[in-house]
Amino acid sequence: MPRGQKSKLRAREKRQHVRGETQGLKGAQATEMEEEGFPSSSPVLGDTPESSHVSGILQESEKASATTTPAAAAILCKTSDGSAKSQDEESPSPSQATPSTESSRKDPLTRKASMLVQFLIEKYKMKEPIMKADMLKLINRKYKQQFPEILRRASERMELVFGLELKETNPSNNSYDLISQLDVTKGGSLCGGTGLPKTGLLMTLLGVIFVNGNRATEKDIWEFLNALGIYAGRSHLLFGEPRKFITKDLVQDKYLEYRQVPNSDPPCYEFLWGPRAQAETTKMKVLDFMAKYNDTVPSSFPALYEEALRDEEERAGAKVAATASSTVTASASSRAKSSRFSFI
Repeated sequence: MPRGQKSKLRAREKRQHVRGETQGLKGAQATEMEEEGFPSSSPVLGDTPESSHVSGILQESEKASATTTPAAAAILCKTSDGSAKSQDEESPSPSQATPSTESSRKDPLTRKASMLVQFLIEKYKMKEPIMKADMLKLINRKYKQQFPEILRRASERMELVFGLELKETNPSNNSYDLISQLDVTKGGSLCGGTGLPKTGLLMTLLGVIFVNGNRATEKDIWEFLNALGIYAGRSHLLFGEPRKFITKDLVQDKYLEYRQVPNSDPPCYEFLWGPRAQAETTKMKVLDFMAKYNDTVPSSFPALYEEALRDEEERAGAKVAATASSTVTASASSRAKSSRFSFI
């Protein structure tokens, strides 16, 4: 056989061999995913643009959380004298954070938690009941013993990314519901065209404002958001262009106030809680959110905890006063009617 034909034959055989190995590898990976409970076409989640969108948001948030949360925590976690902890003391370098990110992606419990988050989001959007039996079916009976830990991780991610708290509503039939961390009174920018809630970012912003003495400069806000991997002008999968969402949408919905700092030259701007945030959440709820963000408890922030307790007391007192005033008004109206009828 001529040398040229032999070369072509060997090249063809080599391509077939590589193609066979590739197909075998794909088949093995597919089998492994099936065994792990990752069907290629899940009947529960569906292979839809919406599920891919949620998956993209989770991957983006996981990446940012693994590499930048310590830096963000250093900004959030203030000592009792009001000074921020040193980032050098608390934050590992990106090179130190990367292995953690890789290991978390390979962790089967983390992957199962991500699947569960997608399932919960679909149920939330469809307004369907969330049953424990369905969640167990989704994660595969092989992981039944690890279900509490998987559910804990999924619940934490739902709260921090989407601002939704998973609560068991009926222990008798093991049903759950997703509750917004804001007592939302009507629609607005917190739930855009995707139907995915954006409450997590708002709670984060309210936390930064709270930490900074109930007002935060624009520099404070962007320093924190940059530590989370969120930048002005760079579109985000969940809330679009961040600057517009924060300075326009949330301000228009009265969740934030955005104003020029008095007598600032050159002009600089600051953020405060808006009236709608005051009405729909509390300092204690925001502090609890911040504590979970930092894997601790609200009392770990003594000064802020004291302020949040005072806020709770003031709200309770105002509620009692309003109830008493309403009762007095109703009683006076009743007496007036009785007097009028007696006169007749």
